[in-house]
Amino acid sequence: MSFWFRTMSEIADLKYPEQIAYLRENFDFSQSHANALVMYSRGSHSAQRFSNVSEFYKSINPVQARTLRSIFKAIKLKFPQANLVIAWNQPMLRLDGQYIFGASVSKNHISISPWSSEVIEKFAPKMKDLDVKKKTIGVPNDWDVDAGLLQAMVGSRLKEF
Repeated sequence: MSFWFRTMSEIADLKYPEQIAYLRENFDFSQSHANALVMYSRGSHSAQRFSNVSEFYKSINPVQARTLRSIFKAIKLKFPQANLVIAWNQPMLRLDGQYIFGASVSKNHISISPWSSEVIEKFAPKMKDLDVKKKTIGVPNDWDVDAGLLQAMVGSRLKEF
C-alpha cells in the first residue's frame, strides 16, 4: 500500500477526474478501483459500501454471486488459511497480510486476478477460452469454475513472497 500512497501523494494536486484517468491509464485500474483509491487518499471513508462479503454478494446478480462463491471455495479448499475480505469494495483473499486473489463484477462478466501479471502470463496458455488481460482475467458470469487452475495460480502467487 505504501506504493499507492506515494503515487497518490505525487498526483495530489490533480483534480479528481485527472487522478482517476492517471490510475486507469498508467496502472490499468478499473473505474471502481481507481475511485476507491482516489477517495481513500482524499480522506473519504464513505467509499466503503460493504462491511462483509455477504453484503457484497447480496448486492450483485445471483448468478455472479454463485460463481464467485464457487471461485473462492475452490481456492480455500487448497488454501484454507486464506481470509476472504472486502477491500476496495470487492472480495479479496488475503494471506499473511498479502492479497493473493481478488475479483470484481461487471454487468457482462466477472474479473478475477491473482494480483500478479507474471502469474497471469504463466497460465495464459491454459486460459485460451477466457478474456486474459495483463492484470485480470475475464470469466463469464456463469463460469464453470476450474478449481485446479485457480489453485495453481494462487500457488504460483504465493511463491512470489
